[in-house]
Amino acid sequence: MCAPGRVLLWLQLCALTRAAYKLWVPDTYFDTASNWIQNRTPCAGDAVQFPADKMVSVLVRDSYAISDMLLPLDGELVLASGASFSAAGVGSDPACNSGAPLLFRNPDRFSWLDPHLWSSAAQESGFFSVDAERVPCSYDDVLFPRDASFRVALGPDPNPVLVRSVSAVGQTFTRDEDLTAFLASREGRLRFHGPGALRVGAQACTDASGCVCGYPETLPWICASLLQPLGGRCPQATCRDPLLPQGHCCGLCGAIVSLAHDPTFNLERYRARLLDLFLKQPQYQGLQVAVSKVLRDARTEIQVVLVETRPEAGAAGRLGHALLQDAVAQGDALGILSATLRHSGGPAHGGSALDREGSGAWMAGGVAVLVLLALLGTMLLLLHRSGRLRWRRRDEAEPAASAGLPLGFRNPLFDVMVFKQQPQPSVEQLGSAQKADTDTSFSYFVNPLFAGEAEAEA
Repeated sequence: MCAPGRVLLWLQLCALTRAAYKLWVPDTYFDTASNWIQNRTPCAGDAVQFPADKMVSVLVRDSYAISDMLLPLDGELVLASGASFSAAGVGSDPACNSGAPLLFRNPDRFSWLDPHLWSSAAQESGFFSVDAERVPCSYDDVLFPRDASFRVALGPDPNPVLVRSVSAVGQTFTRDEDLTAFLASREGRLRFHGPGALRVGAQACTDASGCVCGYPETLPWICASLLQPLGGRCPQATCRDPLLPQGHCCGLCGAIVSLAHDPTFNLERYRARLLDLFLKQPQYQGLQVAVSKVLRDARTEIQVVLVETRPEAGAAGRLGHALLQDAVAQGDALGILSATLRHSGGPAHGGSALDREGSGAWMAGGVAVLVLLALLGTMLLLLHRSGRLRWRRRDEAEPAASAGLPLGFRNPLFDVMVFKQQPQPSVEQLGSAQKADTDTSFSYFVNPLFAGEAEAEA
C-alpha cells in the first residue's frame, strides 16, 4: 500500500508494482546548497552567476532577494508555487554576503553511468548492490522525480543505454519513437545531453532466479565515472588479497559464495532466507550482502558477496561457511546444485594481538630448536672424535637392520600431516549432485632429512 506522503512520487512507484526501478538522485534546484560552488544558497543582496555556455533548467522553490543575476545563454528558471525573486542592495545581509558572486556549479557534471547518482528504495537493510547493478539495468524502470529540474549526461559509452521505461517531466516513455522525440525537443535537451543514446522497450525480468544486469563492456565506463573523484584509483583495501566480485570496480574485504543453481531457484526467496536466518543474528550484524545473478565463463551463477564493515574481521568467512553448509543441507529445496567459497586475507596492516602472540611463540620456538640442534651437533662431534661414536655405511649395518628392525626413531614433529576428507552424505541423502567446495588449504612442513622415510612408508 502506498504511503500518503510525497504523493506524486509514490503514485509513480505504486504504478510499477512488482517491477524493478532506479530513481535519479541529484537535481539542479536553485535551493540546493551543493549546486553552488560556495556550498550555500543565495543570501539577501547576493549576486548570482550561472555558467554562460551551459544549458540548464533550474527549479526555484523559495523566495530570494538578490542584487544581480547573470543567466546562461540557453536555460530556464522554473518558479514553483510561492517562489519569487526581488531586488536587494549589495551587502543587505552582512553576516552572509562575501562580496563575490555566488557561482552555480557546472550542471553537466552528472553522468548516467555514475552509481552514486541512483537509488533503489526496494533495497532492504543489510543488502547492497555491486557497482554495475546500481545504475539502471535493461529490465529496470527509470524514474526522475516529477516536476523536478535535473540534467543527465549520456555517454561517452558507445553502447546505447537500454532500459524498460523512463518517467520524466510528468510523462512515461515506453516506446523508442516517443522517447526520441522528447530527447530532440528543447525540454529534453535541457535535461539530457551527451553523445550517448538512450533507448526503452526492454522486457521486465520474469525469471524467478534473477536476470543478469547490464553488459560487461559497460563496466569500465561505470568504474571511470565512479572513481573520477578519486583520480581514477580505487581506495586502498584494508585486507590482504581483497576480492573483486563480478560487476564491481574495486576489491572488497570479505567473502564470495558462488551458487550453481537449477531452474527452481528463487532469488528473492533466497534473499529473504539470508535476512531471516543469518543477517539478523548478532554475529553477522556488521556485514553487508549483495546477491545477484552474474555471468561467468558463459554460464550464469548466483553471486553472494559478504563485505566486512566493522574493524574486526572474520564474520564474512564464518557466514560463508554457514552458507555452504546450508547449501548442502537444503540444496534440493532451494534449487542449489553446488556452492564454492572464496575469502580475502587478514588485515593488510599490523594484525590482531592473537596473531602477534602466535608469531612471537613460533619465533621463540624456532630459536629454541636451533639452539638444541647446535648443542646436539657439538655433542655428536665430540663423541665421534673420542672414538665412542662410529659412522656406518648402510651396507655395513648389523644383522638387526637386515632383519627389519628400525634403524632409528620417528620424530612426530616431522611426520607428514595427512588430512582425510570427512565421509560425505550419500546420493540418496543429497538428492541431486550437490557439493560444497571451499578453497581453504592446509599447510605443513616436511623435513627433507626424513622425506625418504615418509615416502617409503607411503
